[in-house]
Amino acid sequence: MARYLLRRFAFLLVSLALASVVLFVLLRMLPGDPANALTSVGASAEQIAAARESIGSDKPLPEQFAHWIGQLVRGDLGTSFISSLPVGPEVSARLNVTLPLTAAAFALAVLIAVPAGFVAAYRRRTWYGALLSGISQLGIAIPVFWLGMILIAVFALNARWLPAGSFPPDGWAQPGEASRSLVLPVVTIALVMSASLIRYVRSATLDVLDSDYLRTARALGSSFGQAMWRHGMRNASVPVISILGIELASTLLGAVVVESVFALPGLGSMLATGIAQHDYPVIQGVLFISTLAVLIIGFAADLIQRIIDPRLRAGLSGGVR
Repeated sequence: MARYLLRRFAFLLVSLALASVVLFVLLRMLPGDPANALTSVGASAEQIAAARESIGSDKPLPEQFAHWIGQLVRGDLGTSFISSLPVGPEVSARLNVTLPLTAAAFALAVLIAVPAGFVAAYRRRTWYGALLSGISQLGIAIPVFWLGMILIAVFALNARWLPAGSFPPDGWAQPGEASRSLVLPVVTIALVMSASLIRYVRSATLDVLDSDYLRTARALGSSFGQAMWRHGMRNASVPVISILGIELASTLLGAVVVESVFALPGLGSMLATGIAQHDYPVIQGVLFISTLAVLIIGFAADLIQRIIDPRLRAGLSGGVR
């Protein structure tokens, strides 16, 4: 197991290094000069040159990249071109919104999708099984921002049960207000995510229901519930876990849309502002942390799969896969 973990951790580090190179290069290929955000309209060539020198964008790209990597090694995400504030503390503050939003939405989506997907598979020949399958197909086609605006109109503007957006200035120092402000965004993300998850849970459950090992367990005297619990759940969960990892990562990356709809001060809004202002340190800092989170989620999903599935577990002990 130690050998596998070291090998997988080394792969994570290599992936993170490659992602850092790609992020740096692609960002510099975008049109526009970040120095323009620091100068007024009609600035002279001398003023633009001074602005470029102050932020280091006049240096050769290899030197800029080496400087950025050196900062990352020290745990420093750099300093914003616009605000002149450290990016790291700002990212940490924004994570206090983005992480609870993502975690709560993911948990709610799983609570909805797992039983709904099982019922859609087990009762596939009934009207409500077909209805669940149809709803999941429809939910995939609904844009998350459109659903968010619908929920705002119904529960915030008309019913006035929940706030339409924003976050308390004191953050989680006001837990009640902070929680209420996340209810609609969490439900928005969870409904869209659960629509996709229901399909995967249904497909995995159908594979188990039609399997020979489940029929054999039933023939040996196990009830349907016992056979599903002892044999079906483990086999069905293996492909679903990998999908859960992808959905969790995509939710974290897609927070920019939901946070914009609900005016939440999370990583998404920070990234959108950084892109609009060509603030390279902000963009690099947010995308680097997001990439790191995605890689860690993938690592965790892979490890859980190997622990659950005996066919993959041999890889943990160095056996033949």
